[in-house]
Amino acid sequence: MSKFNAQLNNKSMYVAAAGLSLAVMMATAPGADAAKDMEKCYGVALSGQNDCKAGAGTTCAGTSTVDYQSNAWKLVPTGTCLEIETPNGHGTLEATDKTLPKA
Repeated sequence: MSKFNAQLNNKSMYVAAAGLSLAVMMATAPGADAAKDMEKCYGVALSGQNDCKAGAGTTCAGTSTVDYQSNAWKLVPTGTCLEIETPNGHGTLEATDKTLPKA
């Protein structure tokens, strides 16, 4: 292989690597921005529709057992949580013990 071909192959590898890196960054950037624009809002999810951990006795998404469970959260657009009205009041930015499953 000539020196010219070896240099060309190296340049091709660098261009391919740069292209792959750019594609990965573009694919992941929207998700990162979307997550940044969301916040956890407690007490607004219907039973079984929470986004993750719902306090003691639960594990993750879909494990809340009562509507508007006050220690279960749902992701909502940033700045809207406190405006969300439920039959039990407004959403909160922290878990409370206001509406929990009966023991």
